[in-house]
Amino acid sequence: MIIVMLGAPATGKGTIAGLLEKSLNIPQVSTGDIFRKMIKEKTELGKLADSYISKGNLVPDEVTIKIVEERLNQEDVKNGIILDGFPRTVNQAQALDEILKAKGKKVDLVVNLETPKEEIIERVVSRRVCSNPECKAIYNVIMNPPKVDGICDICGSKVIQRDDDTEETITKRLSNYFELTEPLVEYYKKQEKLYNAVVSKSINKLGKDVAKDIEEYVKKGDF
Repeated sequence: MIIVMLGAPATGKGTIAGLLEKSLNIPQVSTGDIFRKMIKEKTELGKLADSYISKGNLVPDEVTIKIVEERLNQEDVKNGIILDGFPRTVNQAQALDEILKAKGKKVDLVVNLETPKEEIIERVVSRRVCSNPECKAIYNVIMNPPKVDGICDICGSKVIQRDDDTEETITKRLSNYFELTEPLVEYYKKQEKLYNAVVSKSINKLGKDVAKDIEEYVKKGDF
């Protein structure tokens, strides 16, 4: 099964995808994690990606598409994948459809997450992540802090704030999202693959609640 996660930054895509990975036994693949790994390793592609990401801009389609295509050829995603952070544009979505078509596959479900803008900004500046790339646990210093300040509950590694988790950068990223990525909602809506979900503390619906709803929806097969 192939699931695509849509939603503005900090709507909970990574958290929900991680929960679905465990409950549905389908690997979660985050393009953001791939790029961050490359940036940390200071590869040429990592340097190129950082020149865009650090300014709140999207990495060019041709670069991102190539990386995802290579990832889709790996053995661990042979029976399914949860794509977190890709596609981000209609062009990327069309490229993904072509890549999958050549493999005799297709996108089965597209989860579209929605969160009020003010909550998104609050989440980003309060977000902390585990520095261990094998763990990737996500925390929020206000709503879900680690039990020991600065230490991951799961693996004991240091918990850090990403360099791009600032109000200035998230405002720019949101602007980019609504201009370039939101049209994906219409693209997948026309294909009748869209599952809309609101993630907001204002309605007491958090990531774990939405993940449970999606899990039940998938297991019923009502799509």
